[in-house]
Amino acid sequence: MTRYESAKETYAAIGVDTEAALKKLQNVSVSMHCWQGDDVRGFEDVELSGGIQATGNYPGRARTPEELMADIDKALSLIPGKHRINLHACYAITDGESVPKNKLEPKHFAKWVEFAKERGLGLDFNPTLFSDPMVVDNLTLSSPKEEVRQFWVEHCKACRKIAEYFAKELGTPCLVNIWIPDGFKDIPADRKGPRELLKKSLDEIYSVHYDKKYVLDAVESKVFGIGVESCTVGSHEFYMNYAARNDLMCLLDSGHFHPTEMISDKIPTMLVFFDKVALHVSRPVRWDSDHVVIFDDELREISKEIVRCDALDRVVIGLDFFDASINRISAWVVGMRSMMKGLLYALLMPSADMKKMQDEANFTELMVVSEGMKTYPFGDVWDEFCARNNVPQKQEWFKDVKDYEKNVLSARD
Repeated sequence: MTRYESAKETYAAIGVDTEAALKKLQNVSVSMHCWQGDDVRGFEDVELSGGIQATGNYPGRARTPEELMADIDKALSLIPGKHRINLHACYAITDGESVPKNKLEPKHFAKWVEFAKERGLGLDFNPTLFSDPMVVDNLTLSSPKEEVRQFWVEHCKACRKIAEYFAKELGTPCLVNIWIPDGFKDIPADRKGPRELLKKSLDEIYSVHYDKKYVLDAVESKVFGIGVESCTVGSHEFYMNYAARNDLMCLLDSGHFHPTEMISDKIPTMLVFFDKVALHVSRPVRWDSDHVVIFDDELREISKEIVRCDALDRVVIGLDFFDASINRISAWVVGMRSMMKGLLYALLMPSADMKKMQDEANFTELMVVSEGMKTYPFGDVWDEFCARNNVPQKQEWFKDVKDYEKNVLSARD
């Protein structure tokens, strides 16, 4: 009997079908963010700014579209399942032409579409409202300067058009998510006015209708950023209300809340009122530090809420971290595999029985079962999932990354 067959029997004894769990997991696509591969540099000749900071100087950073695509290929070859790629607008491939962000067109992303089409991947998209001279006084869509505000409105409109192009070319909807760095370093005299301007900007952006079978619109909040510690214009309350009133998706980033707030608790609440919810799964260490996602308590809780709410088709999962202090491909692989592990862990729980215990106030038994599940042979089922997807088990994949670093990354300046 193999280790998987033994694990299958162990889970079957408590009414959990491991084959059904593996089948569900096989159909999950996580959106892997391209910006881990180059420390959010993009292909524009600008300094990283706008409340975003990537720390570290590990060698081997991708410098060109070709290098970034090769690194993505290497990462995906070590991650079980079929996934998506999440792009920022600053990754436009303009072949040396200087194109302002408000003038971007689908043609500037044609090579990304070709890349995705050849591999059977979907693409998601984000306007890049940072690292640009038009971020004036830490403001973009909420700027009182009309020329600044209008520039970013045009940029977001252009990005939604590009998202539709992705969806039509690849045959899968594209999530286009707006996050802005707007805010104030010290206590502002007016908190309402900037939010009225942000609402006006969003109303202009979303005045153009796109079919949801192509474009899924989302807005993303944040508590604070570097240089805007006292007030963030795009707060959770602002975006949750705006999304609800305008039939948009509210995107929850696990690093964008107060240290004691967990998005795992927010997911089921949002699903009561929204058809779909979007996630950027990150790992905050004391603040929005964008550490690599690992198989920790909060990741398991996020996963359990998605599964218990029967929402694998209602929660759009993407990752968002950037660590320049370690091998960047390893960061991708650890993060993506951890997210998939979390979902499998949740799928292997007797959730219906546990819900019944809660409903019947059998809290003692619920605690006993919850704790008991922690030592079930989850790892053997995960190894089976990796084997069926022809990727290395456990940490065996790291040898491939070390070989790639020696043969490819080490040649980069």
